[in-house]
Amino acid sequence: MAMPKEQFFLILISFSFLIYPSQSSLSYNYYSKSCPNFNKIIQETVTSKQITSPSTAAGTLRLFFHDCLPNGCDASILISSTPFNSAERDADINLSLPGDAFDLVTRAKTALELSCPNTVSCADILATATRDLVTMVGGPYYNVLHGRKDYRISKSSYVEGNLPRPTMPMSKIISLFAAKGFSVQEMVALSGAHTIGFSHCKEFKSYLYNDTHYNQRFAQALRNACADYPKNPTLSVFNDIMTPNNFDNVYFDNLGKGLGLLESDHGLYNNPMTNPFVEIYAKDEKKFFQDFARAMEKLSVYGIKTGRRGEIRRRCDAIN
Repeated sequence: MAMPKEQFFLILISFSFLIYPSQSSLSYNYYSKSCPNFNKIIQETVTSKQITSPSTAAGTLRLFFHDCLPNGCDASILISSTPFNSAERDADINLSLPGDAFDLVTRAKTALELSCPNTVSCADILATATRDLVTMVGGPYYNVLHGRKDYRISKSSYVEGNLPRPTMPMSKIISLFAAKGFSVQEMVALSGAHTIGFSHCKEFKSYLYNDTHYNQRFAQALRNACADYPKNPTLSVFNDIMTPNNFDNVYFDNLGKGLGLLESDHGLYNNPMTNPFVEIYAKDEKKFFQDFARAMEKLSVYGIKTGRRGEIRRRCDAIN
């Protein structure tokens, strides 16, 4: 017997909610009653940590990207490996994620558990702390919805191919972001996060001797800075050598002068699809801030887990 049309559409709609996580359960005042001091506690924790460790902002922004892009903003990056499971944070590309960023989330979670136990997700902590830190170092304020749940799964095997590497051709990076629903312009705007932070010498040293995209004086300075890299693999250089601690548009201006640090930086400037946006952002910081804020709002709800698809972890580094 044929299924009634109304029943068919009802089943189809119900199935679509299983595939695409609803954002309807998220809101800007999600914790207004259950944890009224949520924003205050995050802000105090962020301020204290950033003052003590000025690299926290860049580290947390990177941690947020590495959490969201593989399979959504669900705090799966925070889970520690066990003898039975290799978690995302132990994928090779994540081994250099800074300890300060993990420590910030732990501090915020501890304070929030004292104030409102079993209420705030680690995913919401990371998303909100990232926004507050971007603003604290001069970047744009953007809205962050709350109500994410923490995912119960974290596997290192999920990471490969889902995060851009500095050695990737720009065409592949564009495709990676496109597969996740992000336009070329959004990808370039998000790449502006390199206006703060640093990269280890291993990420670019091999290009310093034969890549003509570098300003030659800059290349020589980098060769000198990384000379002891084989003995000291922790050696690193600021992504934006002009204003390394300020979130601004100078990163984009640097690219046109051959002062990009990574091969992917040079790719942004030299690829005909990305160059127009690099040029716009180099000239217009307000435009960059607007586009970055919109892209971050979009990224922050990518692949979120709500309802029974997640949980509120008691500890951010372990599933309940």
